[in-house]
Amino acid sequence: QVQLVESGGGSAQAGGSLSLSCEVTGVTYSSYCMGWFRQAPEKEREGVAAIYTGGGSTDYADSVKGRFTISQDNAKNTLYLQMNSLKPEDTAMYYCAADYRAGARCLSPHGLPTQGRYWGQGTQVTVSS
Repeated sequence: QVQLVESGGGSAQAGGSLSLSCEVTGVTYSSYCMGWFRQAPEKEREGVAAIYTGGGSTDYADSVKGRFTISQDNAKNTLYLQMNSLKPEDTAMYYCAADYRAGARCLSPHGLPTQGRYWGQGTQVTVSS
């Protein structure tokens, strides 16, 4: 069974940095892509950053371009998100996801395990002004 476990997060001042990690276990083959998503209170979940496992290409939401960096260590089955120049509007619960569907829209916040998209349990990021 595919499991994703996030770590990191916490609190930071505006302008500061935080990093997130996500370890994938329970699967022996690579995903098509992995991504980070976030959901603030009373808002819908949104895609933040995605990385395509095969070629390593990345994709970012406009709101985080130039500030966040997604990366992966295939040997460790671990996904990372480095968040710099944090803003109060970055405050949210952050989730990682792995998608095993070829051609999936990796920044889409939708998808269920029955469809090939697996989610972590989330980790809180709080940025104060």
